[in-house]
Amino acid sequence: MPVLRPVDRVLLRICAQVATPRALAVKLMLEHGELDQLVSLQTDPKHYPTAEAYWADAQVSDLLRKDESLSTSCDRKAVAEENFLKSERQCALTNLRLAPYIIHLRRKDSDVPPLADEIEDGPLELIQRVRKKLRDWLGDRPPLTWEGRFGPGATYGDRGRLTTLPDKMSSRPTITTSALPFLFQWSGTAWATACASGVVRRDPEFVAGNRFTTVPKDATKHRGIAVEPSINVFYQLGLGRLIRKQLRRAGVDLLSAQDTHRRVACEASRDGGFATLDLSNASDTVCHNLVRLCLPHSWYEHLRMLRSPKTFFKGQWHVLEKFSSMGNGYTFELETVIFSAITAAVHEMVTGEAAKLHQNVFVYGDDIICKTDVSLDVIAALRWFGFSLNERKSFVSGPFRESCGGDYFNGVPVRAHFLKEEPSEPSAYIALANGLRRASQGRPGRWQTVLPSWLRVLDELPLPIRNLFGPEALGDIVIHDENSDRWQLRLRSGIRYVRVYRPARWKRVGWDHFREDVMLASFLYTRWDERGGTLPCGRPRPYVGVTPRDSVSGYKVGWVPFS
Repeated sequence: MPVLRPVDRVLLRICAQVATPRALAVKLMLEHGELDQLVSLQTDPKHYPTAEAYWADAQVSDLLRKDESLSTSCDRKAVAEENFLKSERQCALTNLRLAPYIIHLRRKDSDVPPLADEIEDGPLELIQRVRKKLRDWLGDRPPLTWEGRFGPGATYGDRGRLTTLPDKMSSRPTITTSALPFLFQWSGTAWATACASGVVRRDPEFVAGNRFTTVPKDATKHRGIAVEPSINVFYQLGLGRLIRKQLRRAGVDLLSAQDTHRRVACEASRDGGFATLDLSNASDTVCHNLVRLCLPHSWYEHLRMLRSPKTFFKGQWHVLEKFSSMGNGYTFELETVIFSAITAAVHEMVTGEAAKLHQNVFVYGDDIICKTDVSLDVIAALRWFGFSLNERKSFVSGPFRESCGGDYFNGVPVRAHFLKEEPSEPSAYIALANGLRRASQGRPGRWQTVLPSWLRVLDELPLPIRNLFGPEALGDIVIHDENSDRWQLRLRSGIRYVRVYRPARWKRVGWDHFREDVMLASFLYTRWDERGGTLPCGRPRPYVGVTPRDSVSGYKVGWVPFS
């Protein structure tokens, strides 16, 4: 029998409380080390009569499904690499299917007799409606210039911990040859000035494209992403912001869209008026010809110039059939606007009524909500455009709907808690305890189910930390408990403080490691509270240095204000 971890014993306690055939199966798999079977379990809501029955089995099945530390036999990186190749093959077929329509519309616009043999009237009408939607929402062309911005992640030439803003300012910039027109605009930035004023001039390095890598997704596979050249992604992020702005004018605020999706999914699980659809590998299957065919020409050209035409994959350059990958700064916004246009066009073709974003069409990335009456037509259209429906996470009938992290069964929240890695120190156990409490959704029956496991998690905490209760608004620096009588409080200068377990030490890089011109350029691109990090209460730190990602190196018991 394998040695059980503390988190495994937490799951066993939940199984004992649930006491269903699924819980017994999970218990036996865990105790006998059948972890591959455990992480492959699926909980189909169609097989459950009530929300509580579904939630109980979902919780025992899903707690460890995303646990990266689980010792399964899966080669997670190999799965991501195979998905990359599979998506490229899928995009290649779609590019071939769409090519005649590109030629047809181009010949039609130039008064040359259009093609006839390979063109079908139904898809052509759909394409024309999608093109009109995108032109109405985006306009004919983006502005002549726009501001770029830096993201928090790595770039083609900036790896590991050397991905802070001044690190990016200090390294040699990278750019693809297709993005050459943007060099003139870039040359007027503070970033370019910092590159030119050092002892060694750092002119941009031309690279063929982006670099393939993987990030954790769950216990069975990794997710493939692409790391973009630094100047490309700088302007990609700016272009993505422009698309967001145009979507906001069309009625979609992506900042609040997730809450809207969850609300609509909850209502749809009661009345069945909307279907929730999810796509597999959506960003990796937006093929090049789809963007070329549907977007206004000027938008397409700007997007094309900034995309990476190749990916460095397993030691060699691979010419891309897809338009952009996860890691590209505008991929999310681009797929949102394309899926919105396809869904809205199908809605109007089927119903004859106007499609209105965030009224009868809801799209956030590849999370799509449409009227149930048109859902099968939307699915057919998406498949024709080269996308694959995620059958396990799409719902067009029954009492269950899922969107943007919200799972609902007849209007009742049934989202289980997922553990992403084995807890190794007190802050992770606090997060696990809070996750189990959130999964109970304040429902007494569920709380009785998770209470023994919740207590088991608290047993892993040292006694001084085990009693640090506080409000949910403070996040995972306290154990959530809305009963303020259990909080440890003190009053100072009329301000109420709560005792918490908070980050105490940060790994910082001092400003003395960077040249003055790099410091100045970095300050111009950041807000005040980003220049030295922030305290848990939100107050800006002094200019003590740069705080890298994952920079917390220690915790301590302390006090934070809470009004």
